[in-house]
Parts: sequence; structure tokens; C-alpha cells
Amino acid sequence: MNPLESKVLDEDGSEVVLKDVLAGKWTVLYVYPRDNTPGCTTEAKEFTELLPEFEKLGFQVIGVSKDSVESHRKFKEKHGLKVKLLSDPGAELIRALGAWGKKKRYGKEYEGVIRSTFIFDPNGEIVWKKINVRAKGHAAKVLEEAKKLVGSP
Repeated sequence: MNPLESKVLDEDGSEVVLKDVLAGKWTVLYVYPRDNTPGCTTEAKEFTELLPEFEKLGFQVIGVSKDSVESHRKFKEKHGLKVKLLSDPGAELIRALGAWGKKKRYGKEYEGVIRSTFIFDPNGEIVWKKINVRAKGHAAKVLEEAKKLVGSP
């Protein structure tokens, strides 16, 4: 399936199609496993901290996970997050992006969300992606990629 056709829930609980969310904007879309876990909280806080720099470059920053709209609302309030969060409860978008697969924890293998980041150009094309990233320090690396893409020092 084309990720751009994926339907997700926005912060108000309204169903939106990804291509409409991305329309005409540079976008960082980061996929994360779960609200309020240590790594995901670190990543969301770092993207929030760097959001003004992304916005100066003309980027919007959006996080997506399987968590509910209500969970996202509480997550944002608790940590003062400024990034937009989308809810993909059926993991339709997450799977379409290739951010779903085998994982291992404590020796057990299971399928789940793989922390990943994608940069979309204003035409909705993925121009950069990184699958299976470490949360800490990742937002700063993505900012450097964003600067390269738009030709900013």
C-alpha cells in the first residue's frame, strides 16, 4: 500500500489521509513504539526542543504511533510536547512505511513498531529515511539531514 493513502487519526480524533497532512510541506515523520516509554519520551522531547529550528527551515515535525488520540493528548500534556502526533491504531501507515517487523527483547522475538524516521519533500516523496534508530540524539541528526536537503548551513 502507498503510505500516502494511509488513514490515521489526527490530534482531534478526526480521520485524515497522510497525503493531506503532508500537502505542500517539508515534513519529518518519525515513527515510535509507544507513548510515555523512556526512549520515546526522550525522542519526542528532543524533537520538541528542536522544533523552532525545523520550522525555520520550513519543516513540520510529526510523530506517529499505534497509541490512541487520548494517549497522545496525555503524553503531550505531561511532557510539554509541541510536535504533532498522529494515531495509527491498526499500524496501517507504520506497515506501509516499512517501520514494522521482527524485534527482540529479553531473548524473545516478536513483531512490532521499529523506531524510524522519514523526511518527505513538499510533493509527498520520501527523500530520506532511517529505519531502526536510537532515540537519544536522533532529532539532532535528522535536523542536520533537513539542513542538507534545503541547502541551509
